[in-house]
Amino acid sequence: MATELSSFAELKKAPVTAASAMPREKEVDAQGRAYATGRRKNAVARVWVKPGTGKITINGRDQKVYFARPTQQMVIQQPFDVSQRGGQFDVVATVSGGGLSGQAGAVRHGIAQALAKFEPGLRGAMKTSGFLTRDSRVVERKKYGRAGARRRFQFSKR
Repeated sequence: MATELSSFAELKKAPVTAASAMPREKEVDAQGRAYATGRRKNAVARVWVKPGTGKITINGRDQKVYFARPTQQMVIQQPFDVSQRGGQFDVVATVSGGGLSGQAGAVRHGIAQALAKFEPGLRGAMKTSGFLTRDSRVVERKKYGRAGARRRFQFSKR
């Protein structure tokens, strides 16, 4: 029994193998673009990132036309601000499902994932900012016998 414990202690002290500490590789396609899928609420965004002038196109339209609100434009720019790569990448995204707020969050998630694939060194900054984590909050479904997901119908004594 003592030998098993000592071998376990030796395993715990053993150095980390090179396989688990392998640096991530750059993932790009034949056109030099990094691809990622971003999700938020019911929105799904397919995002391609390539080196360029900072032009962001969403569903064939400019970001300022598609996302008219400044807050939604700011949400999309956040991964570039954190990585200090503003104006260095062109983004082409197709978004479907959900509303504009969820779509902006999905595009942000996709841009962050794609940037981390294009430049693996940026992954740490993206992860600490929370851009690589999918926000899993969705609207709760309406239940039968209820006015909404949880709200009851008004009680009537008589």
